[in-house]
Amino acid sequence: MTEYLAVDGGTIAYEVAGSGPLIVLAHGMGDSRAAYRAVIPRLVAAGHRVAAVDLRGCGESGADWPAWNRTAIAGDLLAVIRHLGGPAVLVGHSISGGAATIAAAQEPALVSAVVELAPFTRKQSVRLGDLRVKRFRKGMLRLAGTGVFGSARLWRSYLDVAYPGTRPADWTERLGRVDALLHEPGRMKALQGMGRATPADAGAQLGNVRCPVLVVMGTLDPDWADPHAEGSAVVADLPSGLGSLEMIEGAGHYPHDQFPDQVVTLMLSFLRSLPSDAARA
Repeated sequence: MTEYLAVDGGTIAYEVAGSGPLIVLAHGMGDSRAAYRAVIPRLVAAGHRVAAVDLRGCGESGADWPAWNRTAIAGDLLAVIRHLGGPAVLVGHSISGGAATIAAAQEPALVSAVVELAPFTRKQSVRLGDLRVKRFRKGMLRLAGTGVFGSARLWRSYLDVAYPGTRPADWTERLGRVDALLHEPGRMKALQGMGRATPADAGAQLGNVRCPVLVVMGTLDPDWADPHAEGSAVVADLPSGLGSLEMIEGAGHYPHDQFPDQVVTLMLSFLRSLPSDAARA
């Protein structure tokens, strides 16, 4: 059941299931909270209250916003956590992985731990050698085309690369839902705005995070020529001892949708390793 929270600049849609320690799930650009449809019931069954959020401009949230950067998204996520009586474990995918970093650094009392799934949390640069990696080259061209032309067709083409090999059983339905959302007024503008937003604001906050962080990357993620190196760099920029990296073999940019069992297993193991007060948050 969709609920709505008015925040500065618009309205954020979310849904809550289960009871227990709070986990807040935030998806990537061009998507909706449906990206976590296979993760939510598994976390609920493990004894958690799970809030899945539609980012600003996405899903059922308002479409018209003044900013699309990670700092603005972090503010929305903190507002949801505050409204739901946090603290919470904050899970962010791609752009919202960077937003989760900012939220944790800005409001440590509200964020007890962070899980970053294929996160864009650092300033990016492309080296000439990166372009020799075919999946990276294909993904980058499709992402760039989507941003320049506002093309839902090119975004679907990017998703073909971002989901290598294993795909959800409802793949056709998933693509149809994503396509339908992007044809709603303002939704493609949101995708383009997020795509233009630099991760530098998130990278600047990595050293200010004070809670444990789990980074999960897919070995075949097309958004990086070397996903392991990117995940390792995020962990290295965190204060010593706070971050850990897990790789999922064969996963692309959506490990939580391709391999939800593996991702949830990693998340629950991470949560069990936390100090008791953080694990109960």
